[in-house]
Amino acid sequence: METAQAALWVVMLLVALAILFDFMNGFHDAANSIATVVSTGVLKPTQAVVFAAFFNFIAIFIFHLSVAATVGKGIVQPGVVDVHVVFGALIGAISWNVITWYYGIPSSSSHALIGGIVGAVMAKSGASVLIAGGILKTVAFIFISPLLGFLFGSLMMVAVAWIFRRARPSKIDKWFRRLQLVSAGAYSLGHGGNDAQKTIGIIWMLLIATGYSAASDTSPPLWAIICCYVAIAMGTMFGGWRIVKTMGQKITKLKPVGGFCAETGGAMTLFIATALGVPVSTTHTITGAIVGVGSTQRASAVRWGVAGNIIWAWVLTIPASAFVAAVAYWVSLWLF
Repeated sequence: METAQAALWVVMLLVALAILFDFMNGFHDAANSIATVVSTGVLKPTQAVVFAAFFNFIAIFIFHLSVAATVGKGIVQPGVVDVHVVFGALIGAISWNVITWYYGIPSSSSHALIGGIVGAVMAKSGASVLIAGGILKTVAFIFISPLLGFLFGSLMMVAVAWIFRRARPSKIDKWFRRLQLVSAGAYSLGHGGNDAQKTIGIIWMLLIATGYSAASDTSPPLWAIICCYVAIAMGTMFGGWRIVKTMGQKITKLKPVGGFCAETGGAMTLFIATALGVPVSTTHTITGAIVGVGSTQRASAVRWGVAGNIIWAWVLTIPASAFVAAVAYWVSLWLF
């Protein structure tokens, strides 16, 4: 009985840690949702975080749990995951999130979590137990999502410039200040729909590994879904202010029309990825879209040095979080 109770306490601790990661995910990635709408002056920061958090949460009613299924069942072979693997994965992801938040670097919480899972699993059983299809799909979208964001953002900017080529700049600014509320809401919806599901996936993975859910279940428990969507919305409300300036102003200067095009391009990319069940980075997506919008003006409008530093953070995310996760896995064997 005591052993069963101890095991239950460990599971509860890890669920709480996963929800903390989800909260930090919202906190860390809040800048992706609100940076453009704040930097263009359409909303005040306090208004923007409440606005974004609302759309983060209502994504629960819109998106199918395809991303959760990929994370929960599509990364590692059944039977390999245990409480030590989940602990290592979460510590690896949380550690990288804290480091990049502290230095104001827009990195990927999504890929930090995937890197954490990979590192902890490899520490336990090696690379042979990883599911190549799930890993490759996720890694491929490290490159595809910013490219899609770039493509959609630049095409939107070109289309808008052509459609409104004879309109007065003051009139364009007035219209797109209103339209940016629509695009910001759509982007926050995509953010909540994709990112909350990653944490749902790792909780589902934990519950299957410990016998609290069956591997044959088609969806995770309802309480896990609600907790994760609430956590990411609350994280967004507290906001990641260190990263807002980088995303909203350091890469390129944005006006409301540019903010609208970047957010719309990013939202389109997130909707596509979530429909395909791919856990993508909202950071990668919006950065690509912002760069795409800036590059349609002139190449010099984009501060390529800042963008280059961000790309280095992307490259390091999976190996760095995997290394920390592997160390945390071995530590957990000693702890419990």
